[in-house]
Amino acid sequence: MASSDEKVVEEKASMISSLLGKAKGYFAEKLTNIPTPEATVDDVDFKGVTREGVDYHAKISVKNPYSQSIPICQISYILKSDTRAIASGTIPDPGSLVGNGTTVLDVPVKVAYSIAVSLMKDMCLDWDIDYQLDIGLTIDLPVVGDITIPISTQGEIKLPSLRDFF
Repeated sequence: MASSDEKVVEEKASMISSLLGKAKGYFAEKLTNIPTPEATVDDVDFKGVTREGVDYHAKISVKNPYSQSIPICQISYILKSDTRAIASGTIPDPGSLVGNGTTVLDVPVKVAYSIAVSLMKDMCLDWDIDYQLDIGLTIDLPVVGDITIPISTQGEIKLPSLRDFF
């Protein structure tokens, strides 16, 4: 048989557990209604050819609804062609989002030379490849912590021609 002290402790523990559950639900509901920055990919362009590979740049616009700047922890990306990953990378600590404004970020994407040559061999005459670019923009929101904004775009980009190599 449980003593009266044990019953009191169990009742208090149950009450505290119930309060914590309600508080957790309350904060979870409030956090889902917190506005977050919105991001879009404006453009993906061929930039040039180096000895290491083919350079593309993606321009991303990020609208910050807050009056304070928000630090960007990292930008990660995967460039795919025909569901095959042809480039991936991470850009650590690329800066901050300006408060109450739009920040344009330049994401350099480098396709390794061997992969670019392989793609060229598989191409027809138009030198275009269908691509999908998936980007994760990780930001540090005060109180909430790190969140990742997923951004994805699809389209066609030009592969370099022989003239671009010389």
